Amino acid sequence: MSAGMSTGKSTGVFTGIAHLDLTVTDAEASCEWYCRVLGLQRLRRADLDTRTMIVMRHPATGLIIGVNQHHELAANRFNERTPGLDHVGFGVESRDQLIELEKHLTAEGVTHSPVTDAPSGTGTALVFRDPDNIQLEFWWSRH
Repeated sequence: MSAGMSTGKSTGVFTGIAHLDLTVTDAEASCEWYCRVLGLQRLRRADLDTRTMIVMRHPATGLIIGVNQHHELAANRFNERTPGLDHVGFGVESRDQLIELEKHLTAEGVTHSPVTDAPSGTGTALVFRDPDNIQLEFWWSRH
């Protein structure tokens, strides 16, 4: 085994990503964007002491995505070069789906990359950003 490689042993204790919470500058505007662009359904809003949270659900996968507007933000926009999250990739079943999603993003006025094969040869990506500059991508893996 090469240096830095994991043994791949699994504890088997989790089955996938249950939810994803993102910090945003405007929860209502971000909720509208995620519902329009990703087809999420709004479930509920919670006005808490330190933040406003809106919870959404992706109908096809059941993935829960929350947007959180903290009353005191540490920064104005997301930057993947800061330790923490780099980006979020949503899997698709085929390269053809990426082409269809590219058309959808264009129709919605969302700036995006072209559909691009990864230099590693492991898959193909379509990269875009949300209103707070959080990098998102649709990803097709070549298994």
